[in-house]
Amino acid sequence: MPQNMTSLYTQLSPDGPKAGGGLVGGPADLPPLNLFEREANEVRNHRVNWQSYLQGQMISQEDFAFIKDYDLAGPERRDQLIQALGPLCAKTLVRLMGRIAKEMTVRYILTLVDDMLKEKPERVTVFAEQGRKSKTSPWVPFLTLLNREDQFATTQSCRIVAKLATYGKERMNSSDLKFFFNWIRNQLTTQNNEYIQTVAMCLQQMLKYNEYRVGFMANDGVSTLILVLSGKVSFQIQYQLIFCIWMVSFNPALCAQINKYKIVPVLADILSESVKEKVTRIILAVFRNLVEKPEEKEVTQENALSMIQCKVLKQLEVLEGQKIEDPDIAEDIEYLNENLHNSMQDLSSFDEYSTEVKSGRLEWSPVHKSEKFWRENAARLNEKNYELLKILTRLLESSKDPLILCVSAHDVGEYVRHYPRGKHVIEQLGGKHLVMQYMTHEDPNVRYEALLAVQKLMVHNWEYLGRQLVQQDTS
Repeated sequence: MPQNMTSLYTQLSPDGPKAGGGLVGGPADLPPLNLFEREANEVRNHRVNWQSYLQGQMISQEDFAFIKDYDLAGPERRDQLIQALGPLCAKTLVRLMGRIAKEMTVRYILTLVDDMLKEKPERVTVFAEQGRKSKTSPWVPFLTLLNREDQFATTQSCRIVAKLATYGKERMNSSDLKFFFNWIRNQLTTQNNEYIQTVAMCLQQMLKYNEYRVGFMANDGVSTLILVLSGKVSFQIQYQLIFCIWMVSFNPALCAQINKYKIVPVLADILSESVKEKVTRIILAVFRNLVEKPEEKEVTQENALSMIQCKVLKQLEVLEGQKIEDPDIAEDIEYLNENLHNSMQDLSSFDEYSTEVKSGRLEWSPVHKSEKFWRENAARLNEKNYELLKILTRLLESSKDPLILCVSAHDVGEYVRHYPRGKHVIEQLGGKHLVMQYMTHEDPNVRYEALLAVQKLMVHNWEYLGRQLVQQDTS
């Protein structure tokens, strides 16, 4: 792991951040009285009438005896009870949750469990041992509670699941992990979710472990993070979710896949607008991993070119001018500057074009208007099953930006003009229809480029046929 990242964690594993480390600028920076913490304090101050549950035969005498003693005990006595009774403690708390329906009481029991694990992480062994006796994983009862309607209870359950899945030796199986990550993804994308910071903290906790990073990636997790980051979220959520991406990027195989989700453009935009140093720091850390971690040189080059295309070098120059004293940021700026400039030296015109198209941020860069470029490279747009052409047609179909529509239409026309079978390919991809519809676009520049492209589509056909006829006559 890069030396400059050690300030983010106090404990590190060889493949990235590991459980037990204290975050700098991480969850400890959360506002002390966010909604979840305020509600948790209210729950802790609540007093449950356990006697009424016993009299109503909703709980057993055994459960009543334990919970009454535990509830009234101080920290020292509670620790003695947990050590003496072991799995019975876990069994009782889980059984109480299953037998009591009252919302506030369920909240209270969940908060007792979460506080128990937070005070001493090694207490997960109590739940693990009880799980072995009942032949189930310790987090299963709490996963079930994620289906409740009470959002505080589900968020508290999420915290407990994350602790049980990371503090102990047992790791989640694929089906439980898929369920849990899908629930987290749903919470992150829920509009106006006031518990999102707490849910994001749980995800950070999970992704300290490589097997969970792999599972998160397999369950489309990174694409969800990018979706959320593409919208309007607070700097704290930006930091936490980018931190999650950073942890995923320590796995070289996963790091090689990350940029297919268009992560660089999104992070570059956040970097250009960021006013929080910790957000800047974590974005640069992700960018560094994208260059440093992939094992294939081609992937590293593609990631570097994507940063160049998204004007990251310009942003690095701005940051240097700010004279930021944070040594992590200074070191990452130096590393990225050196590597991105080296990548620029190896940059061919087609690499430049390909990176720009894949970024989806088309502009009138010199290659688009270069006759030499199209003459030499038009056929290369057929590579990888017409990958670049498919992106151009997708931009024509979905983009609302007049500049992107202009450049896309122009490039389709140039491809057709310089590649003999271009018209047929574009028609197969649906590009001809898309270009023609922009001939009546409200923007005059879009109309103009669409008209030129359509002329090339029509004229090229006759030019091609004409050459074939001449060849037939002379043969």
